[in-house]
Amino acid sequence: MRTGRTAAVTVLAGALGLSVLGAPAARAADTGITVSNIVVNGGKPIVVGTTKVVEPPISFDFTLPSGYSTADPSRYDAFPFLYRGDLRTAADTGDNFIGPGGYTCYEQSSRRAHCEGGLYIDPHPSREHVDSNSDATTWKVAVSLVLLKADGTVKARERETRSLSVPLRRAAGLTAADASPEPVTKGRAITVTGKLTRANWSTKKYGAYSGRSVRLQFRAAGTDTFKTVKNVTSSSTGALRTTVTASVDGAFRWAYAGNTTTGATTGAADAVDVR
Repeated sequence: MRTGRTAAVTVLAGALGLSVLGAPAARAADTGITVSNIVVNGGKPIVVGTTKVVEPPISFDFTLPSGYSTADPSRYDAFPFLYRGDLRTAADTGDNFIGPGGYTCYEQSSRRAHCEGGLYIDPHPSREHVDSNSDATTWKVAVSLVLLKADGTVKARERETRSLSVPLRRAAGLTAADASPEPVTKGRAITVTGKLTRANWSTKKYGAYSGRSVRLQFRAAGTDTFKTVKNVTSSSTGALRTTVTASVDGAFRWAYAGNTTTGATTGAADAVDVR
């Protein structure tokens, strides 16, 4: 059995939870709600570019205190969120804060439920989700908890931190490999070029990513596996250029493994005809 939590309802409930938690006139109190088994993006880093909204999956379980039921979602709110820096500042202002876009909760008992949904990260300049390259770091996880009375007023609300953390990384980009000449005589040199870029969250554009080791990979015709044949360092403009010896028909591609601030990426392959 699932509770009636659509994405729209969740966004409204989440906004309510943050507003009442940040209200200076109300004091925090133990809600009695427990949130457990939080999993963000399958435990993998979250990679964000410059324009596309990213909604990494999130799942969690919650248990309500006595007197509350999962069948009445208007009486409670519980959701995890990401933050960095000061918890109160992030939750109260929305700066350095990433919350859920929507989730659906499945009843396991009258007071327990399992929830699945996604965080919502919009790199648009009007948002404050990722507005600086310093946001490419490890974010902390906390939960917002609210209990409401029958008349809709707040009974208790609180924020709890968790030991869980999530890396947020800037997206990288690789152009398709360009191998020439084409066709090429066996034993002759093939020149392969490309370019490595990465997202700049301050300018909302992709810029050259220099000084990075990028793998040139080759897949022989009739096989399924790309194998690394050479490592090439990107130039000051992000350019990649190297030569290899033509041996058999196949395809070349560039692959970047990523690092602590930048996501991994792989460019499109370019087939070569060796004669």
